[in-house]
Amino acid sequence: MSLVLAFDVYGTLINTQGLVPELETIIGGKAEAFSQRWREKQLEYAFRRGLMQSYQDFSVCTKDALEYTCLEMETPLTQLQKNELLQAYASLPAFDDVKPALAQLKEAGVQLYAFSNGAKAAVTRLLEHAGIHDYFIDIVSVEELQTFKPNPSVYQLFLDKTGAVKANTWLISSNSFDLIGALSFGFNAAWVKRSDKAIFDPWGMTASLTISELGELAEFFVSK
Repeated sequence: MSLVLAFDVYGTLINTQGLVPELETIIGGKAEAFSQRWREKQLEYAFRRGLMQSYQDFSVCTKDALEYTCLEMETPLTQLQKNELLQAYASLPAFDDVKPALAQLKEAGVQLYAFSNGAKAAVTRLLEHAGIHDYFIDIVSVEELQTFKPNPSVYQLFLDKTGAVKANTWLISSNSFDLIGALSFGFNAAWVKRSDKAIFDPWGMTASLTISELGELAEFFVSK
């Protein structure tokens, strides 16, 4: 059976903190904390909508989270500023290690898929802008089920769409909630620990592999 790698997109391939420089021009020293809180609320809103069975596109979660963060951090932005930030969010940069690692994996014959909570059209634009879209066989998006990771049905969707089998499928993610969901479903899971301060949720599970950057992932699989 072929090795299949399912790459989470936001926070794993794409740097969700990539707007910090732009935020600094608007709100100064609060930019990093603002960006982090925006990301936290974005994920929270996706989880809540999934549990409520009240699906909205991930971009709606992103927009609503921005509104919340402005209120919580007492940082009023104009509607024009909000619109510009949301537009910029659709073209966030990839991490520096992404392209060379994907190139090495693809050259070695590993099957690569993008696997995201984002809508397929939005993820396609994001990956194209980052110059990494063509490394992937396809993009598997949760929008087809109108729920979000870590709902088990989403991981089954990945198998259904790709023809992969659990034993040979690895989720690659920097988000421990996603990795725990995948491990619970029966996937292998590689944690991309992009910060020394990152914590893997203490749920009695550990990632099958922990790396600090994607080059290590390429070394691990290509050497097998």
